[in-house]
Amino acid sequence: MATESQAATRPAQTAGISHAWRALRHRNFRLFFGGQTISLIGTWMTRVATSWLVYRLTKSALLLGTVGFAGQIPTFLLAPIAGVIVDRIDRRTVLVWTQSLAMIQSLLLAALTLSHRITIGEILALSAMQGTINAFDMPGRQSFMIHMVEERADLSNAIAINSSMVNTARLIGPSLAGIIIAASNEGWCFLIDGISYIAVIFSLLMMRLRHEKQETHGATMIEQLRQGWVYVGNSLPIRSILALFALLSLMGWPFMVLMPIFAADVLKGGANTQGFLMGAVGVGSLISALALVVRKSVRGLTKIIPLGAGIFGAGLIAFGLSHAFWLSMGMMFVAGFGMMQGLTTSNTILQTLVDEKMRGRVMSYYTMAFVGMAPFGSLLAGAMAHAIGAPHTVIISGVACILGGLWFWMRLPRIRKEIRPIYEKLGIVPARPDALVKKAAES
Repeated sequence: MATESQAATRPAQTAGISHAWRALRHRNFRLFFGGQTISLIGTWMTRVATSWLVYRLTKSALLLGTVGFAGQIPTFLLAPIAGVIVDRIDRRTVLVWTQSLAMIQSLLLAALTLSHRITIGEILALSAMQGTINAFDMPGRQSFMIHMVEERADLSNAIAINSSMVNTARLIGPSLAGIIIAASNEGWCFLIDGISYIAVIFSLLMMRLRHEKQETHGATMIEQLRQGWVYVGNSLPIRSILALFALLSLMGWPFMVLMPIFAADVLKGGANTQGFLMGAVGVGSLISALALVVRKSVRGLTKIIPLGAGIFGAGLIAFGLSHAFWLSMGMMFVAGFGMMQGLTTSNTILQTLVDEKMRGRVMSYYTMAFVGMAPFGSLLAGAMAHAIGAPHTVIISGVACILGGLWFWMRLPRIRKEIRPIYEKLGIVPARPDALVKKAAES
């Protein structure tokens, strides 16, 4: 059996397409890739359809933000507890349950919308249900990733391929949703989403996994929760990445909830315009993820995190200033590219650094930073758009993202210093002579 250090260097011996898609050598990951691709197209259709439905019913920027808040605040509140549970029980079981419940939620939304009985209160309640499911699904999914590839060296490639899959769905789903909504009713998007969950549930059940007993060492859930918090707090790289993405989630990503306003009021279009704008985000994100797929190692990824934040922020500022459809499409492409550069690289670095017994808890804090802060951002974006308009809101958001990227860039030397010993242990970088290590520690 190859050592972890040998496995870490093996990808460097492969090249071309076989290297770029090496994680698909693993049967479990191929199953996940197929099932999740189908399901995620439905998920993105539902996201577009929900925001358009809310705006069609209310014409309110504030309610767009409120629905976003209701759909994401359960994730913020429950994610730390969910992370402990993910570290205590079988992760595949967690995912089968979350996907089954998400299917029920989408089918309920479809039934109410297609029967023309849907109300804003029901949308809020079902959005809160989905947020509760996501609190368990996201840390479970992220923690399960390492069990779908037998060699840890392929983990970064699996994460990059997963990001490509998400953004292929982001490209197809919104465009398809725009066409369906323009032709008929948002409810058909919800119905397609509900049916699509069958594919991912089937793929999970078909996987062949080694049984791995989750270790608790007699600790209570409260004690494990405290251990996770201390572990994150004591790691400068982990807490810095989480802090930056909490800021981006608060100030940057909620631009999505304002998309119907840009489509209808700024660009004078309809649901198909919103679909095209979100499709442009998907194209930028997909190209960004594919650029990361061909990388042979996690080395050098830390500098991409602040650069991605800066590109994302610049794209948002230009989008807020634009009143032309094609220019807005281009700026959504830029924003999507920058957003995915930072998101994928941060996920890869966290998954590489984290101790396996802490994986669920660390990824739950990642879920809090990535999704959990978004409800506050959605509420803030909705309130700001109501007060000063959606374009000015997005411009301010872009400035905040650039400032966050500059803050992270200034911390890079210290972050790299703490990361290097872990990379040396994993065989990702060669170990330095003791004298050089001592000199670096003293400087």
